[in-house]
Amino acid sequence: MRAKEYLFHHPVAFWLGCLLITLGVLSHIPMFIHAAHMNYQMAGMMMDSTMLIGMALIPFGLALACYGLMPRLATLRVNNSTEEIQFHVADNSPLNAEHIKLVIALLVAVIVDVMKPATLGFVMPGMTDEYQINSETVGTLALVALTGTAIGSVLWGRMADLLGRRAAILLSALMFIGTAICGAMPSFQWNLIMCFLMGLSAGGLLPITFTLMAEMVPAHHRGWLLVALGGIGTSAGYLLASGAAALLEPLFSWRALWLLGLPTGLIVIIFNKYIPESPRFLANMGLINQAKAVLTKYNGELDEPKPKKTLSVKSEEIESSTLSQMMRGPYALITLALIGTGVAWGVANFGFLLWLPTNLREMGMSAQATNQLLAQSGLFALPGILMVVWLYHRWSSIKTLVLFVTLTALSLSLFIIGDILDQLNSTVIITSTVLLLISSSGVIAMLIPYAAEIYPVQHRGIGAGLIAASSKFGGIVGALLGVLGLFEQLGVSAFTIAVPLVLCAIVLTKNGIDTRGRRLEDIHLAFVNRT
Repeated sequence: MRAKEYLFHHPVAFWLGCLLITLGVLSHIPMFIHAAHMNYQMAGMMMDSTMLIGMALIPFGLALACYGLMPRLATLRVNNSTEEIQFHVADNSPLNAEHIKLVIALLVAVIVDVMKPATLGFVMPGMTDEYQINSETVGTLALVALTGTAIGSVLWGRMADLLGRRAAILLSALMFIGTAICGAMPSFQWNLIMCFLMGLSAGGLLPITFTLMAEMVPAHHRGWLLVALGGIGTSAGYLLASGAAALLEPLFSWRALWLLGLPTGLIVIIFNKYIPESPRFLANMGLINQAKAVLTKYNGELDEPKPKKTLSVKSEEIESSTLSQMMRGPYALITLALIGTGVAWGVANFGFLLWLPTNLREMGMSAQATNQLLAQSGLFALPGILMVVWLYHRWSSIKTLVLFVTLTALSLSLFIIGDILDQLNSTVIITSTVLLLISSSGVIAMLIPYAAEIYPVQHRGIGAGLIAASSKFGGIVGALLGVLGLFEQLGVSAFTIAVPLVLCAIVLTKNGIDTRGRRLEDIHLAFVNRT
């Protein structure tokens, strides 16, 4: 069987769905162009028949494309092989051109995924002016988007475990394209709806990307590539979002940033031929021939002898595991610790750091000095990602994660000590902020990749999605706590975040295992043997 035969289960339905979604978005462009003489302000305009037809085409196209991606498992299992695949051959193979193509395609997907929600901060001022709403009302846009990302991480994770990693990634990209019509919505309420749907797709794409890469890249290179993918993809996504805002917003208003969902989503679809289905997912579904075709394409012929029995996980051991057993069994404490870390990171990132500029201005620092401080701190955080990649690959994955979780707690403790001693001067704040940005960036760069490595194949998607959702849920909590005024007191808010981080670091130390250079099956076996 040729490797390309698994790409689409119903190709006509998929490509027709893509065409309908694209036409649905393009049907909104004429009305957007018609508003050019009003500086592209469309607030209060009535939707014409072309736009309404386009809005109907998008959900119909999504449903058709979803059907096109849906695997015909019963049909595919007919006359399929029943032999056991030895993934140790793939795990021991070197990186080759096919792996590089995959990494580039997934990097593009991560950049697009990060870029979409990153535009929120740039469209909110324009929305405030055009829709004549206050900052509190427009702030609900971020809250709705974060809620969508939290739900989407879990929903897409489950979808990836049922329909496949590749199908989930492509469906998320199609939703990116569909939600581009945010740029032509005449009312703020419609933007809220579309922003929630955008959050669903954005929240789901990131963990599934890490899941697919974890199952495709050879074991020796898996860890550092996963962390580098997250760090570089996140930085590039925010950079492109800010660059697009600087270039397009003065010419076409804030609406152009939403309309970018069309070309960026199409880029991911174009790269689909470099995104295979995971051979581990295919093998777990009983599609041995298809799994072997993918492995042959990426790693050559699988003609090596079987590994020692102690280094493999039998298929019946994996099949007997359920999600509830995983949560109650050897994965329970590590899952709780990763969720707790994700929530605490979300509160720190979308709460403490989000309110830090306001607090600094209230302490007497000028707006220019505040922006300069945060920009310099952000630049210092970039080399920190390189250090994370090196430590994760050369030292230990779990020890590096624990180290940066602990450093995040320690950097928060500097705010606590400075507040108690009434010594929150510029030197203390700069030092604390730099350390916090470096350590917290390291935590989020490792959190989802580590989750993508430790869970068994049939729950890897939902496991990585659950951990990703925890960071988004932490962002929701952080936003709500900010409204309640918690972050007006730096010392108290820092203490509230630091204590859970310390507890999570302790649990991670006792229950985490090193994944560096180990086969995914061996990692699962190590957790199983704990019972």
